[in-house]
Amino acid sequence: MRTESPAAPLQVLTPRLIRAEVLVVFSVSLGASGLVALVRLIGALTAPKELKGQRAVLVGSMAPGRPWLDLTLQLVDIAISVAPVALVAYLLVRSGESLRTIGVDFGAKGRDTVRGALLAAAIGGTGLAFYLAVWAVGVNLTVVPGQLPQVWWQVPVLLLAAAQNGVLEEVLVAGYLLHRLGQAGWGPWKALAVSSLLRGSYHLYQGFGGFVGNVVMGLVFGRLYQRWGRAMPLIVAHTLIDAVAFVGYALLHGHVSWLP
Repeated sequence: MRTESPAAPLQVLTPRLIRAEVLVVFSVSLGASGLVALVRLIGALTAPKELKGQRAVLVGSMAPGRPWLDLTLQLVDIAISVAPVALVAYLLVRSGESLRTIGVDFGAKGRDTVRGALLAAAIGGTGLAFYLAVWAVGVNLTVVPGQLPQVWWQVPVLLLAAAQNGVLEEVLVAGYLLHRLGQAGWGPWKALAVSSLLRGSYHLYQGFGGFVGNVVMGLVFGRLYQRWGRAMPLIVAHTLIDAVAFVGYALLHGHVSWLP
């Protein structure tokens, strides 16, 4: 009877393999988004209108006038957008680790929630003030957080989109990237700089303010990850920030004078 030979052990991660892995992960996720955002910024800069006269819609209708098709496309887009998190989870398992290694678990729900809420309060208010300032100066597009039809699923989809952003960005750019770069022998500040610049790059479509603001946010979030070793508080904070921005804009736009 023919017997199966034992499977070869997985190759130990080396700095070269880590660099290749990181390149592949971000080539199919936020790194590619950064390239698209750069092209969109160039398009905005070369357009006849000034930057503040152009709009960057974050969550917009995908099938105007067809709400059920629109809802389906929104859900499919969210599912596809968060898929790289599954890739990262798989790669961590392949290296003998898991998402728990980067602090993506529910082992400290209370502490993670409190930390995330406090961080969201600090970053959210500061971020709004910074956006209004750079928009007034004219170096940023008019950011439209949500432009969905007034139907029953508007708020649930906006909340799901906020959670997708929080999970995708903090798992990949804070937890996974900083963890892998540390394994590759990078110093914490060099790794933090790369992570922050990457975070800013895929927000370039919003303008120079979006880039700078997110680089600063990346420095804060990344440093906190390096201190805490947990991405969950960052996921909570990011989700709360985007949820307030998306739903708040939908409720307040057209009713307050200070909101572009």
